[in-house]
Formats: sequence, structure tokens, C-alpha cells
Amino acid sequence: MTLRPGTVTGYETQFDFPMREQPPERSYLLASVPRSGSTYVSHLLWATGCLGAPLEYLNFQPSGPYGFASKSLRAQADLWRAALHRRTSPNGVFGLKAFPLQLEGVNEINPQLVASVMHTMFPRGARARVVELRRRDRTAHAISYARALLSGIWRQEQEFDDRPEPEYSREAMAQATRMIEQQESAWQAMYRDLRVEPLVIWYEEVLADPTAAIRAVAAYLDVSLDPAAAVAVPAIERQSQIGARAWAERHGAD
Repeated sequence: MTLRPGTVTGYETQFDFPMREQPPERSYLLASVPRSGSTYVSHLLWATGCLGAPLEYLNFQPSGPYGFASKSLRAQADLWRAALHRRTSPNGVFGLKAFPLQLEGVNEINPQLVASVMHTMFPRGARARVVELRRRDRTAHAISYARALLSGIWRQEQEFDDRPEPEYSREAMAQATRMIEQQESAWQAMYRDLRVEPLVIWYEEVLADPTAAIRAVAAYLDVSLDPAAAVAVPAIERQSQIGARAWAERHGAD
């Protein structure tokens, strides 16, 4: 992932909460699929200062925020511990954003870490909490995913390099649709195995009324929101929709 020099992603230490020695009192998973608006939603929850900072603390892909740890199991474990101590909000809430393919990739090379993560996120004898983010507009979701897979552009900050708009592809649309369905099915299987009843929120509804979405998540987690606890987080800029609209027109014509 190529970003502009100096791009702020939110993983910088300047955005840490005060150091916390104790483990989180309450943990939740923000379960999603790529291109569902999860970065926007995670920052929305984070900004409250009461719902943790649910970012991708297991993203060790070379192009990801922790790419430098992609081949070091020790560094990955250290980063996870640091997240628990520095990304738990002062009221004891910790959030983790993840995608199924991301978890599967980490499990292939570092199953011990995944076991530790599962123990933290779903402690035995405690209520498991999962907030699942989905998109109602399946076509728009598939278009967004397909274009990102073809172009390699996943964030607005990458649009500076003038890469050409990928040509519409039925095959890419079909692949993206399969990947979305497979990952959503993976989450459903996990819920059954862990007997989790997730809170499902829809990206389109979050855009329409972000305050209502925040309140719904807080109520589900049994967390009180304190306006005085709000924190400054990096702004999320929406990517250009020109290419997506062109794909939607072509898809409709097909």
C-alpha cells in the first residue's frame, strides 16, 4: 500500500490512550469484510473515547500498518500486547477490527497469537461481544471490492499516484462477490461455534445517522458514553466515486 509521505493512519503512538497496566475490562470484535466502510466506522467509534480504538491490530501484511512485523512472530506478539495496553480506552473497553482472511493469514503463521487473541476477545465464562458491519447494497460492495483488487487502491490517500481506472470486469465482479460471501459465511460459522449473538449494523444506516449507530453499539456493549471523553482521531476521506459510478452503469447495462 503506497501512501503519501507523512500520511497519518491512526496507528501512530500520538493517538494512544493513556498507558493501562490492567487487561481490558470489556472487549469486542468489529467483524467486517473489506470495502464495507469499516475504517470510517472504526474511527467513528474510536472518537467517542469510550469504545476503544477498534483498528486492525492483526494486520501484518507487508503493505499493512504493521508490515514490518510480517515475518517476526515475536514482534507480532509484542504489538498485540502493546495494543491491549495503549489502545484500551480509559473506561476499560478494547476493540479489535478484523476480516476473516486477515485472521486466517495470521493463524497460518502464528497460531499461538490467534489463540491468545481469541482468549482476550472471548474470555471463557464471559459474554462474547461482536459488532458486525455489513453493506445492504451488495452491488456497490462488489464494485468497490473488485476495483480495489484490480487497482491496488484501498484508501483515498493512495489516489495521488494517478494509476489508471481499472476497466470494468465481469470476472472481477464475480470474484469479489464470492469473496464477500465466503467471508460473511466464515463469520457466521464463528458465531455458531462460539454461540455469539452479534449486533449487526449497516454501513448505509451509519452514514445516514452516525449518532444512532454509536448509541446502538454502546448499548449493546453496556457502555456509558461520556461526551467529555471524546478524542481527536484522524479524519477519514471518502474515495472518489467517479470510477464506481461508471462501473455501476456498466454493470447495470450487463
